[in-house]
Amino acid sequence: MSSDAVTLATRIKAGYNIGNTLEAIGGETNWGNPAISLQQIQLIKQSGFTAVRLPTSWDQYANQSTAKISDAWLARVKQVVQYCVDNGLYVIVNIHWDGGWLDNNINASAQASVNAKQKAYWEQIATALRGFDEHLIFASANEPPAGDATQMAILLSYHQTFINAVRSTGGRNAYRTLVVQGPKTDIDTTYNLMNTMPSDSVQRRMMAEVHYYTPYQFTLMDADQSWGNQFFYWGGAYHSTTDTAHNATWGEEADLNTYYGKMKTKFVNHGIPVVIGEFGAMRRSGLTGSNLQLHLNSRAYFLNYASRQAVANGMMPFYWDNGVTGNNGWAIFNRWNNTVVDQQSLSALIRGGNGLGL
Repeated sequence: MSSDAVTLATRIKAGYNIGNTLEAIGGETNWGNPAISLQQIQLIKQSGFTAVRLPTSWDQYANQSTAKISDAWLARVKQVVQYCVDNGLYVIVNIHWDGGWLDNNINASAQASVNAKQKAYWEQIATALRGFDEHLIFASANEPPAGDATQMAILLSYHQTFINAVRSTGGRNAYRTLVVQGPKTDIDTTYNLMNTMPSDSVQRRMMAEVHYYTPYQFTLMDADQSWGNQFFYWGGAYHSTTDTAHNATWGEEADLNTYYGKMKTKFVNHGIPVVIGEFGAMRRSGLTGSNLQLHLNSRAYFLNYASRQAVANGMMPFYWDNGVTGNNGWAIFNRWNNTVVDQQSLSALIRGGNGLGL
């Protein structure tokens, strides 16, 4: 447990989310993905990723009267963490959306009950996973939607409860690096509102987290609208001359540099590394011909540039993979047979995480 957060950040080059799995409401396979296997983790490692983020649900596995989490579920999460650590991967375990018990209740009336549940869950999670070394990192929440200073103060109380609960379990958890999320995990909102961090009993063992899905029209928008079109082509060298209506008009390299620079100024320069816990862009494979190829090349450039600039600014990029293939897909791997299905994106991410262009 000797490495502080800054040291760990230098070792996390290319991160990968096993999305829509452990956090799936209704059970691990309920959102269409197979259960996480050792072979899947081995493929992630062999492909060049250095870290895994495990979005995880807990509330559905807990007794709602006592807040006791199922022993079987704690054991299952521990098994997956073991897969990762045995393969030399750093791994982030969080409380994801989890039915919204925290995200939907960033208000004064619910503050006491949310803090009670946050304390109960993290004491149990941290105790069950206490034996792992510094390869395991805990993260307080996912995308808590605080939008003003009042909500930010309440969110900080939830993060403080998380810190206190983990530290109270002792052992390696007394020194484990912990991650707290900015409001909405939005860079501008975090830059403006997150002006203090929770207090901690140990120095330099904390990271901040934001997500990066900018510009929305390129990363997430799936249909043209009256107010504007989707962006299929991102990056100054990747604009279309024939489908100009779908060229990006904002959010390209200069804007990304500005956003990342805000996180470097706010946190990294003060010894607080930043986790980009999710980033990516959907693959519009509904396109055809030269438009499709230009889009795929543009998307690979975005993934590479976002990764490369993150590492250059002291941040850790974790690609969001929800397992979906085909039109509007995100998947790099076929999780059913553990094969690579998007080598172009995989290469872009790994090269970017290692500071290399395409």
